[in-house]
Amino acid sequence: MAKHDKDKSPQLKEKLAILPSSPGVYTYYDAEGTVIYVGKAKNLKRRVNSYFNRTHDVVRTNLLVRAIADMSYIVVPTEQDALNLENSMIKEYKPRYNVLLKDDKSYPWICVTKELYPRVFMTRQRIKDGSKYFGPYTDSKSARTVLNLISQLYPLRTCRLNITPEYLARGKGRLCLEHHMKKCLGCCKGMITPEVYGVYIERVKQILRGETKELMDYLRDEMTRAAESLRFEEAQVYKEQFQLVERYRAKSVIVSQVLDDIDVFGVDDDQKVVYVNYMHLRRGAVVRSVTLQYRRRLDESIPEILAYAIAEIKQTLGAEFEEIVVPEIPDVEMEGVTFTVPQRGDRARLLDVSTRNARQAKIDYLNHLEKANPEERLERTLKRIQSDFHLSELPRHIECFDNSNIQGSNPVASCVVFKNAKPSKKDYRHFNIKTVEGPNDFASMKEVLTRRYTRLMSEGEPLPQLIVVDGGKGQLSAAVEALEEIGLRGKIAIVGIAKRLEEIYFPGDSAPLYIDKNSESLKVVQHLRDEAHRFGITHHRNRRSKSAITSELDSIPGVGPATRDLLLRHFRSVKRVSEASVDVLAEVVGKAKAKTIREYFTKGENKM
Repeated sequence: MAKHDKDKSPQLKEKLAILPSSPGVYTYYDAEGTVIYVGKAKNLKRRVNSYFNRTHDVVRTNLLVRAIADMSYIVVPTEQDALNLENSMIKEYKPRYNVLLKDDKSYPWICVTKELYPRVFMTRQRIKDGSKYFGPYTDSKSARTVLNLISQLYPLRTCRLNITPEYLARGKGRLCLEHHMKKCLGCCKGMITPEVYGVYIERVKQILRGETKELMDYLRDEMTRAAESLRFEEAQVYKEQFQLVERYRAKSVIVSQVLDDIDVFGVDDDQKVVYVNYMHLRRGAVVRSVTLQYRRRLDESIPEILAYAIAEIKQTLGAEFEEIVVPEIPDVEMEGVTFTVPQRGDRARLLDVSTRNARQAKIDYLNHLEKANPEERLERTLKRIQSDFHLSELPRHIECFDNSNIQGSNPVASCVVFKNAKPSKKDYRHFNIKTVEGPNDFASMKEVLTRRYTRLMSEGEPLPQLIVVDGGKGQLSAAVEALEEIGLRGKIAIVGIAKRLEEIYFPGDSAPLYIDKNSESLKVVQHLRDEAHRFGITHHRNRRSKSAITSELDSIPGVGPATRDLLLRHFRSVKRVSEASVDVLAEVVGKAKAKTIREYFTKGENKM
């Protein structure tokens, strides 16, 4: 018998025994009768019993099962009905163990009111008054772009007057500034008939539905007819309208003209939080786009979260699906709906665009958090590093080492220090290699770590929680050997990062670890490595420059840097100095030094 099976109450066991094998929604309650989890199932009996007949890999799932004191269920005709009901119940009860939809943002819509002379405006509230709503738009800027196009095309009223046949019959309307600016055709005075105004509204709806091709065809035909009838001013108006729609359409079309009425769900998985972008396309143009944010509670899979997102979009936006492009097949069956996981072609490019939008939503959200609460972002980054590198404590202090030499010349090493995941440049250190002859990166690494941490311990300075070595297994082994010799092995975590594929090596592990390329922890380590490389190269370049300046003149007794520089400025080269007579040298540095210099070069010539 499984561990959880022993903990069930007789009442719960009886309910589990009589569960039907039908689609439905199940609800778990704790001892106080609070709803703690709501789930859907294609087969209630099999799904619910799977919680109790084994120990789960995810700790949070085991905690959920131990907290279950009672359950109930609702049978529905199809799995799709179960998904819709589950979504509604999660919103109603907000159970602590369910995936959490972060939906604290209301998206802008464009409303076309149901009036004698309809108005068109942006709103964040949908009221069931017969008005038609288009959207939602990703932000207010997108909605305003469309409204700006509409205002340039058609003179629609913007006032809030309740214009009815009775209102017009009373003749109380007064023409406003909008009419005199030719932005309104005098609806309040009945100067345009509802039928003619309605034609404008139908054209507006075409734009909002993404049917810009049909509108462009209409405008082109009208322009041609007007020109053929010699109505050139009218033809010019149609031409300007055509060009406006053409420019707007050029910005909207992202893939091809052949794709029509396709829904796309792109995903960016950030472990604890999953971002799902939804796009609806008509004639290759995005006419609707929303990004949802889900916070995992029980290590839900991407197919499960996609099922939640599809249900949410269907319920809140009233979307009807025929073909849905997804990165993985969702954990739901929907009658009349085809799920496509594209590998190439237009659909694959569409999915890539949606995925990019999901990723951008994550970046925007993290940037917002960083500005609003930088400490929270820092803690999350440090915890991610702690998790990825299996550390016992948060790595608030990290040090990275890199060697630098060219064919063994002027070997140096650099140590860069990050505190709270940011460079602490005042703590950076350079090392000139003293005990190693020739190009030996392993021995150089051992020398540098020995010198660095011997000094830190003797001065009572704090030690880092993590050491990063720029190099593979060889450099890492040398660094570990240095820590062992000074008694720090096991007290400081240490890893190596190889350059080619960003492999992370741990001491004693033959196989490297590959961290997600988008992981914040890998980005911090890459920044460390790049800083160490930059800092080391700069120091190495400076040493090479100093070596190049050193010349044979420095070997002459009594000739210091000042005299050397004076001679080189005057004679331009050491060769010319060696060929100069005592009298010529004396004019520059005096008789005594001139004689010494001449004697030095004379001895050299005699040796040859």
